[in-house]
Amino acid sequence: MKIIPVIDILNSVAVHAVRGRRKEYQPLKSMLCASADPLDAAMAFKTLGFDELYVADLDAITGKHPNYSILKQIADRTGLELMVDAGIADLEKAEKVMRSHVSKIVIGTETLTDISFVEEAIKCLGRERVVVSLDLMDGKVTGKFELGKFKDPVALSHEFQEMGVAQIIMLDLARVGSIEGVNMPILKKMLSNLRIKVLVGGGVRDVKDLVELQNIGVSGVLLATALHSGRISLEEMRHAGLL
Repeated sequence: MKIIPVIDILNSVAVHAVRGRRKEYQPLKSMLCASADPLDAAMAFKTLGFDELYVADLDAITGKHPNYSILKQIADRTGLELMVDAGIADLEKAEKVMRSHVSKIVIGTETLTDISFVEEAIKCLGRERVVVSLDLMDGKVTGKFELGKFKDPVALSHEFQEMGVAQIIMLDLARVGSIEGVNMPILKKMLSNLRIKVLVGGGVRDVKDLVELQNIGVSGVLLATALHSGRISLEEMRHAGLL
């Protein structure tokens, strides 16, 4: 199971994301870096030995100008592989994000307007460069497309698998930054119904949570608050055999 640190960028600075309430987000205060400069945070993760970083460009996700230059700077200066959600819902934007030296694009259901775009992106960019984020709010799928039968996260994740998606993230926005645990019932249903890699984000409390997630077959975990606050340390993860 891979541990992937997270940086959320809003108004071009790293912020502390809590429960999807973006108007309330404050600049990041972290034990790992001295400022809320996204590059500083990324460099800290590089120094700690991570090789991949998940970036949520909240400016792009909320309809403002994407932080292409910041993404490129992070990729070039740190050498980290970047997995980026920038509110991508069409091929033109996907290609612009990729030109920022990003390794993988994340298509989040929250900003997806047409589910068929997922299949188009895979055909044009390749299966390994496209990750789908199943964005949930209190266990329900969020999206700008016609949900219909896809209100059920498990049904929607199965549809994405049939489209050729190789990796899917279950991201419960209501649990992000909450330190109240992962939505295990939905996660376990997804794992039992899918053949593809399932990653999870939102609510991880401690190393015990990470060990449980590894034991049930999760392929990767997105971590932000637990790392920045020191609730989970590298030493603990190494001792548990997670790194």
